[in-house]
Amino acid sequence: MPLLENEKYIALIDMLNSITNIIKQGEGLNIEFKKAKEKLPDSLFETICAFLNRNGGTILLGVNDNRTIEGINSKNANAFCKNIINASNNPQILHPSFLLDPKIENYRSKIVIRIYIPASSQVHKTKGKIFDRSADGDYELKTDEQIKQLYQRKSSLFSENKIFPYLSESHFVKGIVTRVRNIIRLYQPEHPWNELSNNDFYKTAGLYRTDILSGNKGFTMAALLLFGKDEIINSALPYYKIDALLRKENIERYDDRLNIRCNLIDAYDKLMEFVAKHLPDKFYMEGTNRISLRDRIFREIIANMLIHREYNNPFPSSLIIFKNRVETKNANKAVFVGQLFPGKFEPFPKNPNIAQIFTQMGRSEELGTGVKNVFRYSKAYSGSEEIIFKEDDIFFSKIPLTDVALNKEIVVGGQNEGQNEGQNEGVNEGVNEGVNEGVNEGVNEGVNELLLFIKLNSGVRVPFIAVNLNKPTKTIERWIRKLKKDGLIEFRGFSKTGGYFVKK
Repeated sequence: MPLLENEKYIALIDMLNSITNIIKQGEGLNIEFKKAKEKLPDSLFETICAFLNRNGGTILLGVNDNRTIEGINSKNANAFCKNIINASNNPQILHPSFLLDPKIENYRSKIVIRIYIPASSQVHKTKGKIFDRSADGDYELKTDEQIKQLYQRKSSLFSENKIFPYLSESHFVKGIVTRVRNIIRLYQPEHPWNELSNNDFYKTAGLYRTDILSGNKGFTMAALLLFGKDEIINSALPYYKIDALLRKENIERYDDRLNIRCNLIDAYDKLMEFVAKHLPDKFYMEGTNRISLRDRIFREIIANMLIHREYNNPFPSSLIIFKNRVETKNANKAVFVGQLFPGKFEPFPKNPNIAQIFTQMGRSEELGTGVKNVFRYSKAYSGSEEIIFKEDDIFFSKIPLTDVALNKEIVVGGQNEGQNEGQNEGVNEGVNEGVNEGVNEGVNEGVNELLLFIKLNSGVRVPFIAVNLNKPTKTIERWIRKLKKDGLIEFRGFSKTGGYFVKK
């Protein structure tokens, strides 16, 4: 069950990220207020464009310039959000398009809409005009010199935009783009990207672009890292690798090691499986839902390590599991030096296009929220809040494991599925079915979602499914037993390398 001390800490974090705190700061380089009671403001996309071109920021709709909360007509709120989403994906309004995710918030009995806009690695226009941001507001860039300086600034900041003119779809892992798009479709059935062709998807996601300064066009480093075959990535970036190490007994060398040189989509799955193999999980209720604390914490840690690495730097990324902590390191292009705390830093994306793919797949949260979630759940998971996120040329994070190894109620997951199925069936059936079936009324819906996921991703294994459906490993195992009992799926292959398939 949630810890009372943790609830106080959660309340503090939520306060720091609250609308009250944003309004208290007032308008500036990264904050904008706009009236929107009956209609969206005409200047909305000028501000969105300016934030994308500068350092990102937050727009509050329903708040006046003088910080008065006017609110939004409740009948308009959902339509406003839908219009913003559609317009942000329309290159006639915002070019290149950049999908936004506005949130409806209830604040002091009024409805406001919060729009978080990250800094983009591309130069954006709205209705043919380029806008930038200053502390005084939005301004249009009109001279060739101003526009040239913006392009040069973006090129120096975001290495993911580097174009590889001879990179083609034939250099991508077979089926990986379809798999990514299926996950997005499953996670967000009404996502605007779902109707796009692959070519339009690449362009809309910023993975295929034209360099206005040089005239070069083609797939970018972001596309290579997300989808590329091992040998192609190694050819272009020979220093690229990620080390995952277990150092519980042999701290000089390692007890287990995973050397990863594959694309980021597969690397994420491999790292999550490594964590599931060597770290325990435990029963935890959030409201009426059971969640996996381990997955909630380490999906953010791993996504952060992959999304924000500086890939022009040869320093290898690492994830090391010790007895009492987990440490990660990755090359970084620091925007400041020092420790990060929730609500006390201005988030800045290092690879916005890579980050956007992970976010749309449900593998990461918007900037700043990931750090908040790690602080939120760490106390309940390990009994400690001694978390470190340190921004420097080498980004460093440390997650405590103080209480995990000592707690006998924790159940270790992520072992061989073929062996676990038989061992866990009798014990888990009585305990988990009784607890979870009474708590979760949406079991059938979850089973159907799992069946569709396996159909779209043949050969998947439990850790991969748990991460992508954001469910505890034990819940996935229980649903799998039901699908097997009903004759709908089967496990093919060896216990360590096989996976689940829909029966034909």
